[in-house]
Amino acid sequence: MSFETTNVWRTTTPELQAELVDFWTRHGALADPARAALRAKQAVVVARDADGQIVGVGTALLRIIPRLRQPTYYYRQFFAPEFRGNKGAVPFFQEALDILEAANKEKPESIGVLLELENATLNGRYTQAVEPRTGATFIGYSPRGFQLKVVYFKDAVLFPPAPLQRRAQAPVRRTA
Repeated sequence: MSFETTNVWRTTTPELQAELVDFWTRHGALADPARAALRAKQAVVVARDADGQIVGVGTALLRIIPRLRQPTYYYRQFFAPEFRGNKGAVPFFQEALDILEAANKEKPESIGVLLELENATLNGRYTQAVEPRTGATFIGYSPRGFQLKVVYFKDAVLFPPAPLQRRAQAPVRRTA
């Protein structure tokens, strides 16, 4: 199954956002329409089938995780079930990566793309410290227990480290 892709990074229209909300809710990816509407604004690239229907989407959100203390694009990707397993996911990700890197050259705000492998099958398949097809480098596990990988942009330069967020601690109780 083939699809056509479109770069929509930071140019999503209200019509596309509505299409994405429908796509995610129809496939059970995001049940809450309000949450889906927020995610739709983060779209990077969209895949459409021959009939023009959305069959896949990649989204990114600029985040700083405590492990890195550097801004990265937290990337998510979702395909309709009938478009999974056709070896299109990695090239689609590569296209999203190229879009994000090109935009970041214009206005540097990130050192790369962060992936959290939530899919158990992918966690079992991608076991190399540096994935040869994507260049994704293992950096540890998320608090939810999933692999974290980063693809650093070519010539990425570190930003000053973001301050650590301290957790509120319970008051110390002293006993006599």
